[in-house]
Amino acid sequence: MPSLSALAKRPFDERRYLPVAWFGLFAERRGAEPPRPPTEVPEPPTWRASVDRVTYETAVARIREAIAAGDTYQVNHTFRLRATLGRDDRELYRDLALAQRGAYAAYLNLGRYRICSASPELFFRLDGNRITTRPMKGTAPRGRWLEEDEEAARRLAASPKDRAENAMIVDLLRNDLGRISVPGGVAWDQLFRVERYETVWQLTSTITAELRPDVDLVGIFRALFPSGSVTGAPKVSTMRLTAELEDSPRGVYCGAVGYLAPPDADAPRARFNVAIHTAVVDVETGIAEYGVGGGVTFDSSAATEYEEALAKARVLGPRPAFALFETLRFEPSTGFADLAEHLGRLAASAAYFGFPFDRDAALAALGAAVGEEPARVRLVLERDGTCSTELGPLPPAPSGPVRVALDEEPVDPADVWLYHKTTRREPYERRRRRRPDVEDVVLTNVLGEVTETTIANLAVRLDGAWVTPPREAGLLPGTLRERLLREGRLRERRVRIEEARAAEALALVSSVRGWREAVLVP
Repeated sequence: MPSLSALAKRPFDERRYLPVAWFGLFAERRGAEPPRPPTEVPEPPTWRASVDRVTYETAVARIREAIAAGDTYQVNHTFRLRATLGRDDRELYRDLALAQRGAYAAYLNLGRYRICSASPELFFRLDGNRITTRPMKGTAPRGRWLEEDEEAARRLAASPKDRAENAMIVDLLRNDLGRISVPGGVAWDQLFRVERYETVWQLTSTITAELRPDVDLVGIFRALFPSGSVTGAPKVSTMRLTAELEDSPRGVYCGAVGYLAPPDADAPRARFNVAIHTAVVDVETGIAEYGVGGGVTFDSSAATEYEEALAKARVLGPRPAFALFETLRFEPSTGFADLAEHLGRLAASAAYFGFPFDRDAALAALGAAVGEEPARVRLVLERDGTCSTELGPLPPAPSGPVRVALDEEPVDPADVWLYHKTTRREPYERRRRRRPDVEDVVLTNVLGEVTETTIANLAVRLDGAWVTPPREAGLLPGTLRERLLREGRLRERRVRIEEARAAEALALVSSVRGWREAVLVP
C-alpha cells in the first residue's frame, strides 16, 4: 500500500477505463429513496491534497502573469484530494449528498469506477425549446452562528471581486448560448443571487435562451461544454493554461452528469449538472479522488483562494443525524424561565441549519407537556420541523460549591457545533467520562482559554468583577448568561486558563440550574 503522501501525488488513472461520454438506456423511471444519515458516524478517510500551499501559490502567481499579459481574464484553478476509502462507495455518496444537500446529486455505478456527485450547480435544463443555465461563481465559507453567517452572505453579495467573477462567467455563457439561440433570444435574471449550502455560500446567476429549431443535444454540448464556471474566460485560451498548471487531468470532475427524458415525460426534457462536489472511486484499488478549486483573478489572494477550496472539501466529512433542542425550567407559579430567549435561540439555529420551525407548534408542545409540578422540559426540533418534548424532574440545588476540573482536550473555535444546542452530545459526554470524580468539567480551547462547561456557562471573578468568556471563544451562549449580560451583572472577556486557576471565584450559569458557585479542583 503506498503512503498517503505518495497517494495524493499519484495521478488518478480513470482515463484508461472511463469513456469521454457514457449513456445508460432505461425502459422506465423508478423513484429512489433519498440518502439517510447514519446512526453511527464512521471514521472518515484521510484526504490528502495533491498540491501544497506553496505549489498552489506559485500557480496563482503564474495566473496573475497570464492575466497581466492579456492571455486570460479569470482562471478556474483546481487540484485534487485523494484517499484510500476503506468503506462502501455508497456511504461516500450518502455523506456527500447529506453534507451538500445540492439539487443535482447523482450516483453512477460504472463497474470498476463509481461516480458520487453531490453537485449544487445546474449546467443546463431544457424545457421545450427553452434552455436555462445557472452558473455558480463566488464563494464564501459559512459563519459559525446565524448572525455571523448572515454577515458572510451579505459580504459575498456585495463583494466586488466575486460579483466581477460572476459577471464575467455570465457574459461568457451569454456568448455561448448566443451561438445556438434565435436572434435576441438570450436573457438573464436573478443576477448575483446568494445561495446557502451546508458549508459555503455561493453566488449564482441565471441565464435563459430560446433555442433555434435545428439545435439538438450535440449542438448544446458543442456550444456550452465544459461550463464556463469551471474553466474561466476566455474559455479556450484559459483551458490551455489550465492544462499547463494543474497537476493532473480533472476527469469526471467539472464534467456533466444528467438525464434525457422521453418527449412525453412530465419532467424537463434534459437536465445536467456541473460535476463539482464530485468524487470518483476506483473500487479495485479503493482509491477515491475529489476535486476542489475556485476562480482566480488578478486581485485574488492565493491564501484566501486555497482556504476557500479546502472549505468546499468539508462536505467530505460524514454528517450524522441530529436534532436541535432546548432545555427549559418550568415552575407552576412562574411558567417557563427565559421562554422567549430559548425559542429565539432555537429559531436561530433552525434558520442556520435549514430546519423548519413553527413557534406556535413549539409553544403548544410545551404547554401540553407540563402540569402542576415543577419540571425540566426538553423541547426537541427534528429536521422536518416536528416538535416533541421530554419531561423530567428539576435538578436538586447543590449543597455546596460545584466541583469542576479543567478538561485537557481543547475545542476549536472554528467548530460550528459548539455554537448550537444539538443532540450531538458525544464530545461533551466523552469529556465528562474522563473525570468521574467531579460534577462537571471546564472546557478549554486551542488558544489556551477557558470557554464553558458541558452543561453551563462559566462566570469568573477577576479584580472584583464577574466576567464570562465571549461566544467567539467557542461556546453556546446560554439564556441566563445573556440576561445577566444585559443587566450588567456580567461582562464578556477572554479568560486564560491560568487566570481561571487563580480567579477570586467561579460560578456556573444556566437557566435550568441558576447561578451556582463552583470550585476548580486538580
